[in-house]
Amino acid sequence: MIKVLFICHGNICRSPMAEFLFRDIVQKRGLSAQFYIASAATSSEELGNPVHYGTASKLMQYGISTQGKYAVQLRRKDYKEYDYILGMEYRNIRNIDRIIGSDPEHKVYKLLDFSENPRDIADPWYTGNFDRTYDDILEGCEGFLNYLISEGEVTL
Repeated sequence: MIKVLFICHGNICRSPMAEFLFRDIVQKRGLSAQFYIASAATSSEELGNPVHYGTASKLMQYGISTQGKYAVQLRRKDYKEYDYILGMEYRNIRNIDRIIGSDPEHKVYKLLDFSENPRDIADPWYTGNFDRTYDDILEGCEGFLNYLISEGEVTL
């Protein structure tokens, strides 16, 4: 089983969007049994809060519910428990490194490192553009799944 942890600053916008969108993608392809998917924050600002209404609304447009998700924080021990820790932007990566200490097994990436156009995913908390965030996260999730397939980590 491939264990994937999506990370953003507060775990209410981008990382839960990635968690639930990636879960939906693998479910629709019949690959759910090969994955454990979660998300977390690098900060403690939003701990215990539900998914931001902008993220929840955007995902509901595609029939994806975020019901029951509340913000949690990345812990040092998560490094041992997950195979991939995927941040949304360079600040997330810097904060992930601060929390976990180091990345000797090369598990930490930006989500869009798996796309044809690596870049940061802007935080819709500030931009208000949940459509753009969705498009970027979809691109990253599809690229990540294609990477796992090409590496033979996922069985079709």
